[in-house]
Amino acid sequence: MNPSIKSYVSLVSNKPKSKQEKKLQTPKKAFFLSAFMATSHLHLFLFFLFTAPSTVCQENNDYAPPQLPPSEQEAVYRVLNSVNPAIPWRTTFPDDLCASPSDGVVCDYPDASSSTSLHVTELHLGYVSDYTQNPPCSSNSTLDPLLFTSFKHLRKLFFYKCFTGAPASLPDPIPEDFGSVLEELVFIENPSLSGDVGVLIGNFTKLRRLVLTGNGFHGSIPNRISGLVSLEEITLSRNSLTGGFPATSRLKNLKVLDFSHNTLTGNAPDSIGDLTELLKLDLSYNAFSGEIPPGVGKLKKLEFLDLSYNRFGNYGVPLFLAEMPSLKEVYLSGNLLGGRIPEIWRNLEGISGIGFSRMGLHGNIPASMGSSLKSLWYLALDNNNLEGSIPIEFGLLDSAREINLENNNLTGQAPFSDGFRDRVGKKLKLSGNPYLLLVKESVPPLAGEVLSSSA
Repeated sequence: MNPSIKSYVSLVSNKPKSKQEKKLQTPKKAFFLSAFMATSHLHLFLFFLFTAPSTVCQENNDYAPPQLPPSEQEAVYRVLNSVNPAIPWRTTFPDDLCASPSDGVVCDYPDASSSTSLHVTELHLGYVSDYTQNPPCSSNSTLDPLLFTSFKHLRKLFFYKCFTGAPASLPDPIPEDFGSVLEELVFIENPSLSGDVGVLIGNFTKLRRLVLTGNGFHGSIPNRISGLVSLEEITLSRNSLTGGFPATSRLKNLKVLDFSHNTLTGNAPDSIGDLTELLKLDLSYNAFSGEIPPGVGKLKKLEFLDLSYNRFGNYGVPLFLAEMPSLKEVYLSGNLLGGRIPEIWRNLEGISGIGFSRMGLHGNIPASMGSSLKSLWYLALDNNNLEGSIPIEFGLLDSAREINLENNNLTGQAPFSDGFRDRVGKKLKLSGNPYLLLVKESVPPLAGEVLSSSA
């Protein structure tokens, strides 16, 4: 048996005993103490025993703890076996799977008014860490069809690195009644799992999180996704999705929208500005074209904006960034916007990351980037046509951990002290500026080093 599987079986077989089981192991001296106390109250015990025997017995005989329906128990075994047939699931977990569940299986009452039956409400499959000990998946995991027909009360479904070897696919179509109460649907790092992404965007009216990242899904994102009005997160990154930007303006609760690392094309709609609760917008590494929609400027709560490596073509860095006071990170690299870096940074003092590489920028670097951005830890302005000197204020960026100004036309003396350079180390990238001078504090200025492209 695989060592990791042995470890998992050993772990679940040696779980800490319950309080009830510990009571059965009470030392003898505790037993005699209990017996003494019981004798002193014997008359009370006899009174209750002979005056109400039928009531006591009736209550004990009638009570039965709620259990998982047998058909649902069988479906759980089937699903667990499909993701890892090497684990003896039935013998490792022979009892009711709600009373003694495997890790990753969560049961609950279907609603507040029910207390007689339990159902599986969450399935979390694929080992993540010791803090979330989901059952491990094997390299030949499959999707058992019962997953989509047997769990009418499922609220959360999670797969992590389960489909990494043998090809696996979704049933097409997925049964219409699957996911009627589903709130979270998560498939992460399953490169062997393929299928049309539209199959997974069904009638999930209660869905809050849709996370499909690092899988083999293809096709276009259907416009019916706009009907999932409870959505708070859509992450469809690192698949093989094509087509245009879907309708999303009805998703008023959306906080995260991530379509990055696909092959989506066309314009990003201005209606994206209707998603006023957005905290993160990531459309990077696609083929979107046209202008960056001005509606983005309406996203006053947005903290993370990444539009890098598309084909956006409006002229210059958008000035509406100055109207987005919550921004913490903004990345526009790889879009040939041209123009100068605007003087907008006094309104964006909370920014910690800026990526403006390969944008065709020219002119001087604004001094306000150094004087205003005290929280800045990452700045990339490399591979542009920037000129002039590096503002002396850049030497005061105490939070900086990476500054990349490579391959521009910068001149003069770089304003970075020995201490600054020691702190940032190799993440201070200045090469490719032939007339930029880097002077060590212990060396007279005239003996300073001129940076070459190989520096």
